[in-house]
Amino acid sequence: MFSKIPPVTRALLIANVVVFLLQWLAGESVLGDVLDVMQLWPIGAGDPYGAPSFMPWQLLTYAFMHGSIQHLFFNMLALVMFGSQVEHVWGARRYLGYYLTCVVGAAICQLAVGYGTMAMGGEAYPTVGASGAIFGLLLAYGMLFPQQRVMLLIPPVPMKARTLVIVYGVLELLMGITGTMPGVAHFAHLGGMLFGWLLIRYWRRRPPSRGGRNRPPNIRIVH
Repeated sequence: MFSKIPPVTRALLIANVVVFLLQWLAGESVLGDVLDVMQLWPIGAGDPYGAPSFMPWQLLTYAFMHGSIQHLFFNMLALVMFGSQVEHVWGARRYLGYYLTCVVGAAICQLAVGYGTMAMGGEAYPTVGASGAIFGLLLAYGMLFPQQRVMLLIPPVPMKARTLVIVYGVLELLMGITGTMPGVAHFAHLGGMLFGWLLIRYWRRRPPSRGGRNRPPNIRIVH
């Protein structure tokens, strides 16, 4: 079964699992301190807050780290379920570009939230996890296969992919505004969806270049 997962999705899966194992083994060692700097820290963190400072590489590295085995499991399950299908349609190069765009977009939105929190006297806290990219993949899946029925795990209710995207998007927005489930980066999830949507819109509107090169990917919509 593992061999049937397309190459980029498989590589992302392996990378996330390996980094999580490193986190688990590192603990309070020097390696643990290095990994702390790989998390996404708010702009302005560090002294006098006593937290690591924001660094540009964190825009990508945070997405390969997770806070718990449950966090990792559900993200990787969604990666395989939705990402594999999206990669089959778009191909490896476009798919990877889309995934990383969602990672960075989620980070940008979370940095804005973190900056606002600190400006109001809140504490600096790091963000980890591939959830922003996963929500971007969920959006792409919903646009590619809107009528495909998806079975939720909790609760076990089947619904169309398009409906699933709308429900999750609305729930994340409501929970982000109301502060429900603190400790979850709701606006990072929405940021992954937003930047994914913007990239898809760009691909669909970009005219083909001369000679047929660099044409936009096949953004297939199933009705």
